[in-house]
Amino acid sequence: MINKLKKRWNVKSNTDVIIILLVFALTGTTFMYTIKPYVYPIFGITSESATWVRILAFFFIGLPCYQVLLLIWGTLLGQFKFFWEFEKRMFRRMIGKK
Repeated sequence: MINKLKKRWNVKSNTDVIIILLVFALTGTTFMYTIKPYVYPIFGITSESATWVRILAFFFIGLPCYQVLLLIWGTLLGQFKFFWEFEKRMFRRMIGKK
């Protein structure tokens, strides 16, 4: 499995794969512990807000926050280049450019 990830992500060592997986785990955990209690209330979004408001908030507030956290953790763990390229590739897919 690690060899498949090394080939897919174009990294050389098993350590890089483990660090990248750790960055994804830390980003997801940080996101879940910060976005609802700290970021959404700034915009007045609560669990009582309409579903469509929470969905829009996720796309316009949550996803950009996740991307920033991904770059922060990637930088702190020495994988900025990988995650910068990952972000650019994801953004291109979201807007439909090849």
